[in-house]
Amino acid sequence: MSLYKRLHEAQQAHNGGGAPGSPGGQGGAPAPGGGHGGPPSHGGPPPSSPYATPPGENPGKRQRDPILDQLRQKIHHHVIEEIGPLLFDQRLSEDELRRRVEDELHAALNKERAPLSAADKNRLIKDVLDDIMGYGPIDQFLKDDDISEVMVNGPERIYVERKGKLVLSNATFIDEAHLRRIIDKIVSQVGRRIDESTPMVDARLLDGSRVNAVIHPLSIGGPFLTIRKFSRDPLTVEDLIRFGSFNPKTAKFLEAIVMGRCNVIVSGGTGTGKTTMLNVLSSFIPDDERIVTVEDAKELQLKQDHVLSMETRPPNVEGKGAVSIRDLVRNTLRMRPDRIVVGECRAGEALDMLQAMNTGHDGSITTIHSNSPRDTLARIETMTLMAGYDLPVRAIREQIASAVDVIVHLTRLRDGTRRVTHVTEVQGMEGDTIILQDLFLFDYGMGVDEHGKFLGHLKAVGIRPKFAEKLLDYGIKLPTELFDPEPFARRQGGF
Repeated sequence: MSLYKRLHEAQQAHNGGGAPGSPGGQGGAPAPGGGHGGPPSHGGPPPSSPYATPPGENPGKRQRDPILDQLRQKIHHHVIEEIGPLLFDQRLSEDELRRRVEDELHAALNKERAPLSAADKNRLIKDVLDDIMGYGPIDQFLKDDDISEVMVNGPERIYVERKGKLVLSNATFIDEAHLRRIIDKIVSQVGRRIDESTPMVDARLLDGSRVNAVIHPLSIGGPFLTIRKFSRDPLTVEDLIRFGSFNPKTAKFLEAIVMGRCNVIVSGGTGTGKTTMLNVLSSFIPDDERIVTVEDAKELQLKQDHVLSMETRPPNVEGKGAVSIRDLVRNTLRMRPDRIVVGECRAGEALDMLQAMNTGHDGSITTIHSNSPRDTLARIETMTLMAGYDLPVRAIREQIASAVDVIVHLTRLRDGTRRVTHVTEVQGMEGDTIILQDLFLFDYGMGVDEHGKFLGHLKAVGIRPKFAEKLLDYGIKLPTELFDPEPFARRQGGF
């Protein structure tokens, strides 16, 4: 007998033939989404579990039972009424609070007359516990180290990125109101707000994971929530070598240029791993230097002792009080920094960053969205003009050529892996053109294996950088073998 029929018969017995609108006949909340507590409109009984997939349905999408969802919502509200104040009691540890919530959940379920199976009961307790203590249906994905991104496309479709590939999960929210509660919980934890007057928000989880949420009237089809996770333990240079992002020779070179106070731009498209690379490069900064970081939402996880982290602030309800990255970058110059690390330059702050790099704050690092090292320079020019000053293009290019030493460009390949594809030196100006010289390049000509995985890796082109003498001034010698040229594979077809 299905769960729905068992609940229906129990309600009939308890209510004396009354309508099955509320489990146990105790006046529960109306069915989620404004629906009724009766059977689904498709006529047949629902599956025996709220998470089962009916025949012919998409296996990635689970079918919810409205009766069990109604019972779940009722118990959720009951637990909040009983122990709500304890959720904000700082004296309770997380384990103690979780135990109290579980005890209250078991007590509330024991009062219900619904004939739940052990599996349904355990699942219901887990769902309510995730809602109260965590982030509802997506809590399981946030705890899964193999998942790097969670994408909620409305209450019924949740995608995850696992090992670089998008997968439709079998988790769903009850309705839009359920999803909105989770979004409100996330953004309120970091002092942000989201409503119809501010329907978009960038925030972060307490562990630093990046969050973007969009709600009505901008989102069509339900609220959208995107969470880019970060590892509990920040990825190290050894991890990136193991993943194949670059090789040990490149790692030694990158460590040398950071130790030698070269100004570095990390470039790449969306989701290519720029922030991870920024975190790894920043880890090479010596412990005895004062580091100031500027970000939209705090994501960098530096291990040095002397780190000052700042993040932007959105405008208030009246549209005032906003603090931009550019404001923070200008303020860092008054904080006596040895290093300035900017999460991302995307507007007029690029000019202030160039000024800082050219006025004694060498060794600064930032990221920029672009498709190639050459495109990175064009982007910097455009962003510098966004600062509002009518500067000649040649003057901007001279600033760039003087300030930037190295561009580290990342690409997300078709197989889902994120690789460093260019390590490029900015050598200076020749006429009106900035001269770039590739030092390391990814060899695409090595092709792919039978699983579609790229076989290529980063190779030295055999040219030593011009700033090698600058590094010698800091006592850093670049070994000659780092730049020993490696033959590049010839592409099939002569391309």
